[in-house]
Amino acid sequence: MTDRRFPRRVYRQGGEPDPRFSLANERTFLAWLRTALAMYAGAFALEAIDLPAAPGWRVAAAAVFLVLGTICAVQALLGWARTETSLRRNEPLPGLGMGGVIVVGVLVAVAIVIIGMFV
Repeated sequence: MTDRRFPRRVYRQGGEPDPRFSLANERTFLAWLRTALAMYAGAFALEAIDLPAAPGWRVAAAAVFLVLGTICAVQALLGWARTETSLRRNEPLPGLGMGGVIVVGVLVAVAIVIIGMFV
């Protein structure tokens, strides 16, 4: 019987890992997606609430959160594939990936909001 799982380039490699590890990898994937949704919600909330910040600053912070949400969604898929491939090949797990970029981005967005409130 052929394997119909997607993406095939991940599932063709190596052997079947312990299901607990694959399921943990899937939970991490879903956590990244929840983070992406939270970033999008933050962007929309900045525009929906009456924040006492200059409109240009609010839009800039919302744009940063939208970009960060997209980065989180991409990280979810790429991180899942890299980790699943490593598990299947019995290799060391990959690093955090875009985590540092996201932390810096959130700090920048928060700084933009705070500065916008006092300008």
